[in-house]
Amino acid sequence: MDEIVNRGMLKWPNVPTVYGWVSLDRRGNWMIKTVAARFERIGNPALRAFIGRNYACDGEGRWFFQNGPQRVLVSLEYTPWVYRIDDCGTGFLTHTGAVPRSLEALFLDDTGGLLLKTDLGIGVILDRDLPAVLERLTDEHGRWAEPLLEGLARDPAVEGRVRLHGRSLGITSVRAADIARRFGFMALPAPQPGEREC
Repeated sequence: MDEIVNRGMLKWPNVPTVYGWVSLDRRGNWMIKTVAARFERIGNPALRAFIGRNYACDGEGRWFFQNGPQRVLVSLEYTPWVYRIDDCGTGFLTHTGAVPRSLEALFLDDTGGLLLKTDLGIGVILDRDLPAVLERLTDEHGRWAEPLLEGLARDPAVEGRVRLHGRSLGITSVRAADIARRFGFMALPAPQPGEREC
C-alpha cells in the first residue's frame, strides 16, 4: 500500500466501504460507474497505477483497492488477476504490473479461455496473448500440446502436464461458472450484515 494510504487508514479508521462503483474486466481494465450508471474504462494512467498499487484481497475473498481511508470493493468480470506475457516474452505480468514469482497450474475453461494460477492467485490469460501462449505450450516431450488441449476440451476428466516458459505445469479443465467458488473469491462483493457502506 502507498504510504499516504496507510496514513489515511490510521487517521480515519471507520470510513464506510464503497460497493458497486469499480470493476475489473477480463482484459485487465479498471472500470468506473458513471452518473448514467454505465461503466467506463478508467483512462488516467496515474489513477490506474494507484489502484494497482493498492489492490488487495480481504479475508472474505473480496478484492478491493484502498483509496486513502476508504476501501473500494471491486466487482470482477471473471478473475481477480489478468495475466499477460511480459515484454521479454519469457514470463508473465498481471494487469497491475506485478510479477508472479512462480507458475503453479493451468486451467482450460469451457469457453476456451486459459487460466493461470501463480503465487499471486488465479487469473485469466489476456485474450490477445492467448495465441502466443498456446504456441509455447508443449507436452513433457517438447511436442506441441494441441492434442492434450483438444482432449481437455472434449472430456473434463482429462488431466495432463505441459511445459510453459521452461516450467512443468499441471493442466485440467474447469467450468467458468465454478472459478470463483473453486478459488475462493467473490466476483460480486456485497455488504455483510450490519456493515456500513456508501
